Amino acid sequence: MTGHTTVPTASPIHGRSAERRIVAALPDRLGTGSAVLVLTGEPGLGRTTLLDETARSHRAGPVLYVRCDAADAVPYGGVHALATAAGRPPTGALDSRTAPQALLDAFRVAAGSRPLLVCLDDVHLWDAPSRAALARAARRLSTAGRIGLLVTAAGPGPADRDLTGLPALPLHPLAPPAAAALLDEVTGGTVDPVLRDDLLEEAEGNPALLLAMIRRLTPAQLSGGQDTPRPLADARILTGVTGEWPLAPTPAADDLLLLTAAAMRGAEHAEADAALVRAAWQRLPTGADGLRGDAGPVGGAGPLGEGERCSAWGADCSRADVSLRPPGRSEARAGLVRAAWERFPAGGAGRADGVGGADGAGAGGADGAGHAAGATGAPSGAVPAPLPDALVLNEGRLHFTGPLSRRAVYARATPDRRRAAHRALAQVLRADGQELSASLHAAWAVPAPAPAHAERLAAVAATTSSHRLSATAFARAAELTPHGPARRERYTAAAEQALLAGCPRRALRLLAEAGGGPVPDAVRGRAELVRGIAELRDGPVADARASLLSAAALLTADAPAQAGAAALAASDAAWAAGDITACREALAGSEGSEGSEGSEGGEGAGPARTPYGSDYRLGLGALLDARIDLAGAPLRRVVERARTAEEPEELLRAAAAALVLGDMAAAVRAGARALAAARTRGSAALVPQALEYLAYAELRAGHHALARTHAEEGLRAARRTGQRNTAAHHHAVLALAASIEGETAVLDGHVTAALATARAHGLAQPATLAQWAAARADLGRGRPLEAADRLGPLVCPGPRRGHFAVWMLAVPCFVEAAVLAGRPEAARTVVPDFAAWAGFGADPQAPAQLLRCHALLAPPEHAGELYDRALALHEQAGGDFERARTELLYGKWLRRRRRPREARDRLGAALVGFDRCGALVWADQTRAELRANGAATNGPAPGGSGPGGGALARLTPQQWRIARHVAQGATNREVARSLSVSTRTVDYHLRNVFAALGVRSRLELARLVDGAEKTRAQL
Repeated sequence: MTGHTTVPTASPIHGRSAERRIVAALPDRLGTGSAVLVLTGEPGLGRTTLLDETARSHRAGPVLYVRCDAADAVPYGGVHALATAAGRPPTGALDSRTAPQALLDAFRVAAGSRPLLVCLDDVHLWDAPSRAALARAARRLSTAGRIGLLVTAAGPGPADRDLTGLPALPLHPLAPPAAAALLDEVTGGTVDPVLRDDLLEEAEGNPALLLAMIRRLTPAQLSGGQDTPRPLADARILTGVTGEWPLAPTPAADDLLLLTAAAMRGAEHAEADAALVRAAWQRLPTGADGLRGDAGPVGGAGPLGEGERCSAWGADCSRADVSLRPPGRSEARAGLVRAAWERFPAGGAGRADGVGGADGAGAGGADGAGHAAGATGAPSGAVPAPLPDALVLNEGRLHFTGPLSRRAVYARATPDRRRAAHRALAQVLRADGQELSASLHAAWAVPAPAPAHAERLAAVAATTSSHRLSATAFARAAELTPHGPARRERYTAAAEQALLAGCPRRALRLLAEAGGGPVPDAVRGRAELVRGIAELRDGPVADARASLLSAAALLTADAPAQAGAAALAASDAAWAAGDITACREALAGSEGSEGSEGSEGGEGAGPARTPYGSDYRLGLGALLDARIDLAGAPLRRVVERARTAEEPEELLRAAAAALVLGDMAAAVRAGARALAAARTRGSAALVPQALEYLAYAELRAGHHALARTHAEEGLRAARRTGQRNTAAHHHAVLALAASIEGETAVLDGHVTAALATARAHGLAQPATLAQWAAARADLGRGRPLEAADRLGPLVCPGPRRGHFAVWMLAVPCFVEAAVLAGRPEAARTVVPDFAAWAGFGADPQAPAQLLRCHALLAPPEHAGELYDRALALHEQAGGDFERARTELLYGKWLRRRRRPREARDRLGAALVGFDRCGALVWADQTRAELRANGAATNGPAPGGSGPGGGALARLTPQQWRIARHVAQGATNREVARSLSVSTRTVDYHLRNVFAALGVRSRLELARLVDGAEKTRAQL
């Protein structure tokens, strides 16, 4: 027993449904001919797994399965190995003409008269002539019989180029849900939540890497009972997954791979400036103690000539007038490569003897022109031709073909080689005036501790506008700093910058690296502020509130503005939890925000600033105290001040205030400006929140399509920046949008996702909204009893009542559902509270909705007038959806009162409104009402043209409505309540339905109706 976690040998396959269907179809095609497919992708993505699965499932004939071996990488060694495995080794010399035929002959012999499946794994390990012969044979497979050729290659690379033109299927990293499902299945869902997130982040969608990390850990480590080794994916794990990939045919090519990987360390994007890498490549030391050995190509040939060096990079060497400063994406062109080559010419000047300086400057970077002193006797500095398989050069930028390749290259290099690479990069960057990047690479070029380097790097890190790069620099400065208060303060600064860059989990890891020990209260306060904000975005909000209150107390003396910001953020955490008492207490402690605006760490993680904090605190506090008369004025001042504000934090507070006031136009305006400001200033952490406020504002304004657009973008941004709590809000908005569209699977997915995070992290607001969405969908599908059961606990007084700020929004749905379900008394209990809410004016739709609720509960002689008054208020408030719902209920009431002409007018107006806002499920309900009223509609007719469609089309509108309800599982009594008819009427119509359709059970009826509904959906 090793104590490590045992993972099944045949690991489950997740997230590859489409790829499995494509691969599985290849053997099926062999009944009539031949077929070829090339699977490409980084190691660990499942190429071999899919190959094995297909080989095991082939039963129609023999399988020839060969795993390629690098030992076969001699000219035509691969062809010889495959033909021998097939039982027909080549008898003569092989060349470009005879090798393909040798393979075809071997396939013919192995197949006999049955379909042969040839599975060839890791063909990139073959020699180039063998790959080319295989490609030519693949194009002539039909001449050998019914042959299926399934090939895998680590690509893109030369193997891909040799196999160009053959059908190919690239494998990409698993999507996050698929990777999470794989992890949960192999571990039984027992992994510590924080470690689970770290494993998924470290795996980057590579299933083999994920499984390797799991195998490395003991059950106690997986459950959080013991510390885990860091990094989770070390050099042994990475090379175990990648093997010898990426291949480097020469030492020079290996150096180029390492330099590129080193240049990407800490970069904003997974790419490197080719000019920078080339220039640094020529500064590498040579000899036994250096990084670079023989620069010549394979086979012992000498250095490349000048023209060959340029052609290897796809450019000539005609210009030398471009700076080495990394270009923007739109400016990156091959000219940078050409210019860099001229600045750092081949020959003696390529040798960088002055590399060894402690700060990375050395003699080689002193003159800024790229020439190094003392360069006699150096190799020519030729860049390998062609580029190594794992590198791609595109518009002056170097990319690895995948993230695992980059990580493997860097991890398997020795510390001395890594430091030499960083030292060469530091020289070039310093010569070009890029001080922060130069200092960072120079810091990576020295072992810890190095106090002088740490001091220099920390000073430069404080001046950059890139939060991500600043976080990396502060973290490295902390690593180089001896243990003590200075080290912990630098880790705290790194965590602050990581949080601003939108990396809350990284911020928490950096705080953990800082450890304990004595530090000033101000530093402890800054650390708790970071911890609290990170947890507010991606953790239990109760923990976030505790950290933020602690931060407020610690910062009061030295940084009163940050203390006030921390207390205000604590009120956000209490608000998210739906805890009114805690929210009041936090707001009372946020008075520090009225202090001086300047404070140490002014670019810290606090979400509030001085000018608006006081008004926001007063207004929100008054609202929570039910002093609505005192809440409006200060909150309006927050909104008005934002008209000239430029800080995204202040604009976000203004959007929140506008949402509370019910001024949706102001909320949209402030949210849009906050989004623009966050993007302009590089505040990636605030982008998901700005989109959240925009989505909520559009949703409450009745613009469901716009709300969905903002929420979809916000969900992507929240996932990208690791903000699961914000993602839960976006899931809730998307669920509410889907609830009117009839997309059941989409709705269920968003409801499930929102509730999963909400329950794990104590988020009352998205939980309430998600359950409201599910209930509203029930109501739209004509299932008022289910809707009333869902909404009752949320809106009625009691311990299970929903979030205090949003349960009121669901009251009109509950009243409608309860009345239609025959529970008017339950509905009456919540109307007085809703009337008070409508009077506050925080929801422009509420006054009209209140009159609609009164109409539903009123005696018949008063209901019509109340509906008319509600529609008049809808004209002022706008919003197609809510007006259409009132029109629909009014039309139903008129039809029951035997006023068909008026009912037809109201129902027609409702149908127009629902169609206009995309409320498909409600439009279907309205069409059914119109048909029951005797009117023709332009929508789909009952039944359609599928199986049973003709019989269903003969049903009357009322019979069709009853049949649909019964098919959905409703009892006769529930159908009667939903349609406002007697149970006896339902019994009568249902007997006629059974007779007309020739069915004998409710199950048969359900199948018939379901088939007709699916047919309609396809039309």
